[in-house]
Amino acid sequence: MADLADLNAFDVESSDLTVWVYKRSTRDGLPVFRGRWVGITDELAASLRAAVSGAIGAVDETIAYEVLAQNHETSVLTLNADETHIALVEAQAANPTEDLKVRQLRDIANSDFYMLRFATEAGALLAVRKTNATWSTRRSSGILRVVFDDEELDIDERPAFSLEPYFDFFVLGGDIFVSNKSRFESVLAYRAGHVEAFEELVGEPDFNGIFSDMAAITEFVGTNKIHLRRAIAIREKGHFRDRGFMDNLRANCAAMGLTIGFDREGRIVPTLETCRDIFQALLDHRLDSRLSMRIYDVQSTEPVG
Repeated sequence: MADLADLNAFDVESSDLTVWVYKRSTRDGLPVFRGRWVGITDELAASLRAAVSGAIGAVDETIAYEVLAQNHETSVLTLNADETHIALVEAQAANPTEDLKVRQLRDIANSDFYMLRFATEAGALLAVRKTNATWSTRRSSGILRVVFDDEELDIDERPAFSLEPYFDFFVLGGDIFVSNKSRFESVLAYRAGHVEAFEELVGEPDFNGIFSDMAAITEFVGTNKIHLRRAIAIREKGHFRDRGFMDNLRANCAAMGLTIGFDREGRIVPTLETCRDIFQALLDHRLDSRLSMRIYDVQSTEPVG
């Protein structure tokens, strides 16, 4: 397993660099990745090495990946690569045969993401970035590309793609280091796992048993990535399984400013209008400050003592 020290120690400068572009589709509900490698100049290679070294060097903290966890500019979220579909991507990049080389514009246009693979005898480092609008033929159509040359503007009809010096995540030694959570989830279709986990949660008797009806809950969550994350966090915290917690919720929800209805059997009666408060309660994210004597919604409930 790799850690931040391993990431910083990787020899980016002396490694063999290959640039891959990927297009993603779906088959039977699972992502399918089609990768091709593209030749680059020495000048571009040097710039990409510098960009990756700079991005890694800026990281000074790792945070365990959780559905509600967020990182900041100098931290990354970490999780095991086995939890994702990255193996499907990595397997193709290990064998850059001639038939997989980009030779035509259609091979590279409309790619979903690109990956830099730095290989040494000790292993490989992957740096991945979701493509921007310059890679889309649809979005670039109707735009006149011009360059300033010899004191005037002129049309440049050559296709152009931008490689940004920032990366959504890195892969090293069986671990993933995520710098942009939403783009990471988009690239690897990671949110699909959240949908499956929510469906499992809805099927849990301990969970659905606290509600009079599940229709409003399932409609509220839908495929919304924020609500899915919060639902999975509710499952991980498991407060709904704690009889004492649920008794306290029934007794104190009004005093905590939570609009939650209950039926005669003590079950929550959810509506689309009250689902937000229900989620705040089950996450234990509605807290009463003894200092300001105010009630707050919070993002973290990590114990401090």
